[in-house]
Amino acid sequence: MKWHIEDVLKDIKENVTVVAATKYFTSTEMRELFHKGITHFGENRVELLQEKQQDLSDLDITWHIIGTLQTKKAKKIINDIDYLHSLDTIKLAEEVNKRRTSPINCFIQVNISDEENKHGLNKDDVIPFINQVSHLENIHVIGLMGMAEHTNDKTVIGNSFAILNELQSLIKEQCNIECNELSIGMSNDYLIAQEHNSTFVRLGSVLFSREV
Repeated sequence: MKWHIEDVLKDIKENVTVVAATKYFTSTEMRELFHKGITHFGENRVELLQEKQQDLSDLDITWHIIGTLQTKKAKKIINDIDYLHSLDTIKLAEEVNKRRTSPINCFIQVNISDEENKHGLNKDDVIPFINQVSHLENIHVIGLMGMAEHTNDKTVIGNSFAILNELQSLIKEQCNIECNELSIGMSNDYLIAQEHNSTFVRLGSVLFSREV
């Protein structure tokens, strides 16, 4: 098996953190990836994350939930992760705040593609949402997360990411938080995301492309 991680990492800017999206990969593959220098791992499902945490408990991994976190499952995992990328409801924020024993780094998820099947807040609702959660002591909003439309049109993708850049500037002007981080960019568009100030990229298939 030949991994192509090194080729991908050459394209990653110095200030950008690679979060390996490991939904379809085994603990054994993740262990090999860790030894190649990737220490941030992101899972979509609580059950998969718990299984892999147990298998990889000997490694110093930074864990992320990058998919939708159901409110009813928050208590199972919220004290075992370092970042939550999908905060988009008051109900979830209040549950996380209640269950968490210390502040957790959160990205507010914004729907920047206007696709009905995508989760996230409408851009106009983000600042009111921040004002609502600002009093929750265990919610530490560090930035925004979004997913561009799945297309080969680089202009469309770039315009989607630009929405978050503009929104981030408004937040800094109007809210009492720094909001310095942007979790944008996946396997098909991470190079474009970096042109729009991404600080976290969530890479799956491109990171794990491999030849047998």
